[in-house]
Amino acid sequence: MAEERTAPAVEARAARKVYGEGEGAVVALAGVDLAIAEVEFFTLLGPSGCGKTTLLRLIAGFETPTEGAILLGGADVTALPPNRRKVNTVFQSYALFPHLTVAQNIAFGLEMLDKPRAEVSATVAEMLALVRMEPMAGRRPAQLSGGQQQRVALARALAPRPRVLLLDEPLSALDLKLRKEMQSELKRLQRETGITFVFVTHDQEEALTMSDRIAVMSGGAIRQVGAPREVYNRPADRFVADFIGETNFLEGRVEGGRLRIVGGEAIPLPEGAAAAEGAAATLTIRPEQVRLAPEGEEGLAATVADSVYFGADLHLHLRLAGGAPLVARLQSPPSGDAGLAPGAAVSVRFAPGAAQLLEG
Repeated sequence: MAEERTAPAVEARAARKVYGEGEGAVVALAGVDLAIAEVEFFTLLGPSGCGKTTLLRLIAGFETPTEGAILLGGADVTALPPNRRKVNTVFQSYALFPHLTVAQNIAFGLEMLDKPRAEVSATVAEMLALVRMEPMAGRRPAQLSGGQQQRVALARALAPRPRVLLLDEPLSALDLKLRKEMQSELKRLQRETGITFVFVTHDQEEALTMSDRIAVMSGGAIRQVGAPREVYNRPADRFVADFIGETNFLEGRVEGGRLRIVGGEAIPLPEGAAAAEGAAATLTIRPEQVRLAPEGEEGLAATVADSVYFGADLHLHLRLAGGAPLVARLQSPPSGDAGLAPGAAVSVRFAPGAAQLLEG
């Protein structure tokens, strides 16, 4: 007997969106294929203008694809309006009704669906408890902090129990400390409700800390889809490596199983890396995977050009003997610079398996 397979919660098939016509046409999405599993926290990540919000709007039904299809739970909803999709959206602005209380804001969507009064009251109470806002039920939005308003917006969107919750950069208006707190809250809400979350952001840290999987987008296309560790540690190309966190790029040509970088140093290729002899290639190494040793020990000779103190971390800007720049991120020493002041000579090594080869 064949194993039963569950259809993806959200699926885009060759979804293309073009604004305008002729020479002035703008391609916002260039034929995207994507499947998001049930009960997944999925993030669309990329710079401004990469197409992530356009894709979110296609899923919500606020836009119609120029070509291709959008499916929810295996059903084609491309032609359906937003109110006929089991999808809700939380916007960056929250869009709460200022004249209604917290409880009334949460109840609004349920009342529009003509739910019985008893069911509305029970659901509002459940949502208030879920977002930990019971004491604020009688307040109006102007009496709430930014984080509290965001919780109300989430509760209102979750109350009708959508199949999918879409979140369009909902944390961008919050300060850093509150944003970090709300990252944990969003992940908790997703786990407790069992609803598929599709989250849009340009913030790599948000994507890495909350997501089950990430789709990195650029120029209307998806460059890589994977778990946070996979995308961070094994980027598919230079764009992904550069966009996700900080990294070093060492460019050169393949020569006898090594990469001969600009300046003359030869670095062994990562185990299993395949590249044609003489081909142009780039090694990418995350700063935290750079290891330092005293001058003269095995490794690449380097000089400290500058150091930047980040509290828990110390970022060392190095110059290899041939002039290539390299950044190392170290845990800050308890006191002083531990002999790593500008001008200090050191040897550089890379943690096993840390370097990745990018061809071209």
